[in-house]
Amino acid sequence: MAAAATCARRVSALAAAGAAGALLCGCGARSSEGTWRLPNSDLAGTRAVASSAITAANVSRLRVRWRFRFTAKPSFSGIFASTPIADRRTVYVQDLRSTVFALDRFTGRVRWTARFDAPNDGPNGLALDSGRIFGATDSDAFALSASSGAKLWQRHLTTPSEQLVDIAPVVWHGLVFLSTIGYQPFGRGAIYALDGRTGAIRWKFVTIAHPWQHPLEAGGGGLWYPVSIDAHGRLYAGNSNPGPWGGSPKLPNGAAFPGPVPYSDSLIVLDARTGRLLWHDQVTAHDVRDQDFQATPILATVNGAELVLGAGKAGRVVAWNRRTRQRVWTTSVGVHRNDRGPLPRRRVTVCPGLLGGVETPMAYAEGRLFVPVVDLCGWGSAVARQNVAGIDPSRGKGRLVALDAATGRPLWQRRLPSPNFGCATVAGDVVFTSTYDGVVYAFATRDGSKLWQRRMPAGVNACPAVAGDMVLIGAGIRRPGGHAPALVAFGLAG
Repeated sequence: MAAAATCARRVSALAAAGAAGALLCGCGARSSEGTWRLPNSDLAGTRAVASSAITAANVSRLRVRWRFRFTAKPSFSGIFASTPIADRRTVYVQDLRSTVFALDRFTGRVRWTARFDAPNDGPNGLALDSGRIFGATDSDAFALSASSGAKLWQRHLTTPSEQLVDIAPVVWHGLVFLSTIGYQPFGRGAIYALDGRTGAIRWKFVTIAHPWQHPLEAGGGGLWYPVSIDAHGRLYAGNSNPGPWGGSPKLPNGAAFPGPVPYSDSLIVLDARTGRLLWHDQVTAHDVRDQDFQATPILATVNGAELVLGAGKAGRVVAWNRRTRQRVWTTSVGVHRNDRGPLPRRRVTVCPGLLGGVETPMAYAEGRLFVPVVDLCGWGSAVARQNVAGIDPSRGKGRLVALDAATGRPLWQRRLPSPNFGCATVAGDVVFTSTYDGVVYAFATRDGSKLWQRRMPAGVNACPAVAGDMVLIGAGIRRPGGHAPALVAFGLAG
């Protein structure tokens, strides 16, 4: 993408976001009453449901309750790449043509459809608040009536320097937060706060601090996973990379964007009410490997310390103390090789590669951080760049890693036969994830023991949501010899 945007596209083939939560309580209110309303379950981004009907003792009783087939023409990323959202009666999903479907929660029957016919490689997705569904096409934000699907407003966001919207929104105190992504030439992505009632722009924060020195060659910045917001009204975002990665004989090793390029590959903290920058910390300076720090930051209070936990494609998980703004720990996950410093002119193997590392959002519960990992290497060179379109994701492997959130110490990990592009989602003492080959897994949060798995009708590049006694997950990648892509609702039997 100019690295950031391209990255968002390619990863969306492999990623998604989720939904839930209402107002903040402490570090973020969790889903209640069996609903999942915000992209990552709550404002703290935990992707966790504390009190769930699903437990380690009964998860083996999950059975298919209904299926909803996706029939639209797929994009680069398939036809579905986001996390479903749900209230007490309805499940809402957005496909990668930007169309929104409202489905009966108990039968999967279509209640209404809002068509946009705007191809988007994702990850996209929805949020639900005050009887409204919020989402975006590749260029516009919108609000729909949750009861009828009627369009309430639509706001155009993209410009020649902000070429893509592929993020699921977050709603807080009447504001809707979204982001654009910047491609070269000139591109600099931006975070937006919109009025939830009218769609009017309340503020805008450009995520690349300064114009490019080589604007015809460079671009980047912007978010592709949702923000999180704490009880003090501070917004936390993980920003994408500068581009182009690699380099050219004329501009080797990222010379198209000299210097560290704030705020690329950074944790960004803003005042959610005004968009004012409070602080930031750059995880990868002068990124020549496309190492976006894009996963939704998770807010948690661990042993009395208010932490923010972030990760990205560099395969490094970082914890900060939110009060002191200092790093507490950094832990590497997955395979690492030739992944730091300048690149040589000859091609070398780089791990994580363009589609590796922590590609999709993590989950947090009870002092443990659950990290989905993709082990997929690529190549790097100071004078050339690998084309992401030539990468076969099925050649990679996956992991789910549990870390002690206080120290970053690994507690357990489970290796998976296919890339883990399926986030992590916690229901009580069970953590769910999914892999590119079309398998959904449930592991015990305590020790990682496998409790349940099921084969999906197609490949999975989306993330599970939990609503009451149901697990909702979309399989959006049609595979040779496979069935049609579909959203599948698993429910507890008997």
